[in-house]
Amino acid sequence: MASTGSKRPPGDSRPNVILTGLPGSGKTTIGRAAAKLLDWPHIDFDTEIERREHASVQQIFERSGEAAFRTLEQDLTRELVGCRGTMMSAGGGWIRNTEAVALLRPAGRIIYLRAAPARLVERLAGAKVRRPLLEVPDPLAALERLYAERRELYEQADCVLDTEVVDRKELIEQVRLYAASL
Repeated sequence: MASTGSKRPPGDSRPNVILTGLPGSGKTTIGRAAAKLLDWPHIDFDTEIERREHASVQQIFERSGEAAFRTLEQDLTRELVGCRGTMMSAGGGWIRNTEAVALLRPAGRIIYLRAAPARLVERLAGAKVRRPLLEVPDPLAALERLYAERRELYEQADCVLDTEVVDRKELIEQVRLYAASL
């Protein structure tokens, strides 16, 4: 289990909030900040997997491939089933694993942080973290492909927030308000 204190007392019935979206949509930044305001634990799936594997997501992809990474993601999801009142920043591709989504759905509400692929390419241009699926000659085409593959799944979220319409501070507040209302 993550060292984030994500296990809550047995009587805690608050749902988890799971942020999802394409790479660069703000899942980690928004999730961490909203959790802090709520005094909730926060777990970032990629960060937790990196901690456990002693390797970056990029290194895991290079060493073992995407399928192995998705297995690690699934294993982590299984561990999180008993959590309540936890802010979770899932990886961008987590939503494609219907079994993982089904595991967290009963005790969770999913928020999709929506942004157009072209906007995300701009955001990611100066990012320190490398995104393995975007380490290609045309990252915009790669993001557009990911968006096409995942859009329908993302849109099934309990709440959709358009990250291009409001600034980061307002997004954090919207996530906080949504979580506090549960």
